[in-house]
Amino acid sequence: MKAAAILWGAAAFSCLGLTEAWGGAWPMEPGRTQVIAKYERATADEGYDPSGDLAPIASRRDEVLSVFVERGLTPRLTLQAKAGATRGHDRWVSYSGRGPIEAGIRWTVRRDPRSSLAVYLGAGEAGVGRNAGYAAPGTGGLDLEARVLYGRSAAWRGREVFVDLEAARLKRHGLADETRLDATLGLRPAKAWLALAQLYAGQADRSGLDARWIKSEISVARTFGDWSVQVGWRDTVAGRETPRDHGAVLALWRRF
Repeated sequence: MKAAAILWGAAAFSCLGLTEAWGGAWPMEPGRTQVIAKYERATADEGYDPSGDLAPIASRRDEVLSVFVERGLTPRLTLQAKAGATRGHDRWVSYSGRGPIEAGIRWTVRRDPRSSLAVYLGAGEAGVGRNAGYAAPGTGGLDLEARVLYGRSAAWRGREVFVDLEAARLKRHGLADETRLDATLGLRPAKAWLALAQLYAGQADRSGLDARWIKSEISVARTFGDWSVQVGWRDTVAGRETPRDHGAVLALWRRF
């Protein structure tokens, strides 16, 4: 219910006027590159039980340092890839090493001055860490992902805004297949500042497992020429059979 409310609220902004947005459903210009280095730290000492209520769990911590790259190949094709390192621990295990590796192609199906519709096909290889919030570290293998992305930019009271709505289906080896819904609402209150409200929702489909989650993230980014610095906080606001992890998100963006 919470996920649906936020998604519908974001969709309402798609009726607004014109502005410019870059990333998400929008393609990168040919020859242009964007690199995002991100640090994420999440801790949890509570989890959502099968009824969706919070209950104490063994304390756990997970840290990820990743680099995401997208490169414009043609006016319609954008190459994207992600890799990184991870470490963490809980009551039973400690781990440290390579994080998931992902790569794929985003194809712009349709674009006009204020909106963009795209599809993404990619693959990923699990890392040594927690490849699913409900699973033990190291569980998982090859993932195949198909994703549909829709973005809409606008002008609201003289300020730039945009929404990005995404739906994905993951075929996962060694883990339950997943359906995911992501939504981003962006507002630029000033030329050098960008405020982001994001929602990540998902559900694993496996008999006997009813893991589902809704994570929210609020962040602010400050631009310095071709560089941007992002600071935010992520929290699991609802779920079933999943930990309530939360923590800081720090990112450095560079455009070439």
